[in-house]
Amino acid sequence: MDITIHTTSLPHDDPDASLAFYRDALGFEVRSDVGRGKMRWITVGPAGQPGTSILLAPPAADPGVTDDERRVIAEMMAKGTFGWIMLATPDLQSTYQQVLAAGAEVVQEPMDQPYGVRDCAFRDPAGNLVRIQEAR
Repeated sequence: MDITIHTTSLPHDDPDASLAFYRDALGFEVRSDVGRGKMRWITVGPAGQPGTSILLAPPAADPGVTDDERRVIAEMMAKGTFGWIMLATPDLQSTYQQVLAAGAEVVQEPMDQPYGVRDCAFRDPAGNLVRIQEAR
C-alpha cells in the first residue's frame, strides 16, 4: 500500500489572522483561499512540498454540527485544546526566532525533551497548538 498525508485541517475563527500566521510567520505558501468573511477555507503548505497541505477551515461550517457542539468547539479553541499539529525543521533555533519575531504566542521555548527530541511550541491565532521539532 502506498499512502501519503495530503491534507490535514485545523480550525480558524479569524481567517486573516490565521493566514498571516501560516504565511508570514511560518513562511507557508497559500494554495487556495475560498469563501468570504469568516467562512473561508484557506489551504497553505510548505514551499517546495506541494503534496502536503493544511486546510484552515471554519469549525462551525458543517451543517451536521449542532449549536451545543459549536459552543464546545468555540470553548475548546479558546482554551487551545481543540486542534494541534507537529512540524519539523532542520534549524529549530532560527525557526523559533523567526516565528517569535512575527509576534506568535510562545507556549514553550526550544528545549531538549526527555523522550529524545528538541522542540518548541506556539499557539496560532485560533488557539491551535503548533509544535516544531528539530529534524535530526
